[in-house]
Amino acid sequence: MQLELAILSKRGGRSYNEDACGHWHSDSHLCCVVADGAGGHGGGDKASKLAVQNVISSYAGSPISSPDAIERLVRQTNQSIISHRNDDPSQHQMHTTVVSLFIDLDAQTAAWGHCGDSRLYGFRGGRIEAQTRDHSLVQSLVDSGMLAPDKMRTHPQRSELLSALGTSDEDLMISVMPEPWPLLAGDVFLLCTDGLWEYVEEAEMQDALVAASGPHAWLDSLERAVLRNAAHKPSHDNFSALTVWVSDPGP
Repeated sequence: MQLELAILSKRGGRSYNEDACGHWHSDSHLCCVVADGAGGHGGGDKASKLAVQNVISSYAGSPISSPDAIERLVRQTNQSIISHRNDDPSQHQMHTTVVSLFIDLDAQTAAWGHCGDSRLYGFRGGRIEAQTRDHSLVQSLVDSGMLAPDKMRTHPQRSELLSALGTSDEDLMISVMPEPWPLLAGDVFLLCTDGLWEYVEEAEMQDALVAASGPHAWLDSLERAVLRNAAHKPSHDNFSALTVWVSDPGP
């Protein structure tokens, strides 16, 4: 298997960027992380960077893939965010979403886990075959049948989270892929913050993917879609994405 990555992170209509992205790889493992912080300047951007750094450093020290190990890693990252709140008074309310992808090239499998409303999409054959479910108020309304899925992006409380890192452990909600995803050539993964998916519907993601010549071209297309669809809202959120394209290197 051969992997190709591309990253996009923009501050949008905000005065600074509270999103963070990162990745680490060895000959046999890859870890990718996207986080969306909140809590004011000096808080949200700090929290998202801490989340990315903690996940990557922990994984690099001991690559993991089991659901239990991924959940433990996210919980440990949560404790790291909480412990750093006392570093500065401006950070007392900081928290962050996180979504992480872990690829084992020897086993040719992928796994992932998340907290909050930053998402992972798994594409196969240009179509979405896997998608994380947000820990948010609007997701809970959709799950209960009280809100149509196509209303999620426009609901007035669409940004209200039910969980994020920086939450007490007993209230923390973490979702982990229950079984490994067997990798196939042509698979594509997209990790993104709500500042991207709020303005790019899934059908548009798929159409742009099919038309793209590669990962960088795809993210360029998604960026144009955000700017086009958010043109009516000059103060639109930061938006970030990290994509991994899987291919067969051939003979």
